Amino acid sequence: MFKLSEIKELIKLVDQSSLQELEIQNEGSKLFIRKPSKSETVYVASQQPVIAAPQAPFAPSDAAVHPQPASEVSNQQDRSHLHTISSPMVGTFYKASSPDAPPYVSVGTAVRENTVVCIVEAMKLMNEIEAEVSGEIVEVLVENGQLVEFGQPLFLVKPV
Repeated sequence: MFKLSEIKELIKLVDQSSLQELEIQNEGSKLFIRKPSKSETVYVASQQPVIAAPQAPFAPSDAAVHPQPASEVSNQQDRSHLHTISSPMVGTFYKASSPDAPPYVSVGTAVRENTVVCIVEAMKLMNEIEAEVSGEIVEVLVENGQLVEFGQPLFLVKPV
């Protein structure tokens, strides 16, 4: 079992070093420390059931009081014809097969159905994610090395 003082010291050492991750096993205990990347967003899955809150009386929404600018409305309409490629699992998003390899796709890349667009690593397994439609990648929605959730949008594709 690790002492709190040991854990604090290890966190401080990892924080001050160039290490990104540290994993230690000691007498049946396991400690894993990872530095968050600057662009990393951490998603926490809720373990408790979601209970609907009682409905409040109707009040005008912000949208009614503060209408959206025309550019935002047209941007949403422009995206309505785009296909979203979403993550089929929780894991870490990688846009290339290795750090030295070029990305599978980037904005402007033409893809066909079943073209590999990225990898999602889950439990040390590299899972190739494929395009579901033929088209052109118009936006990459996540950063390399970012943790992604099940169903999280990864790419926007303009179908052909």
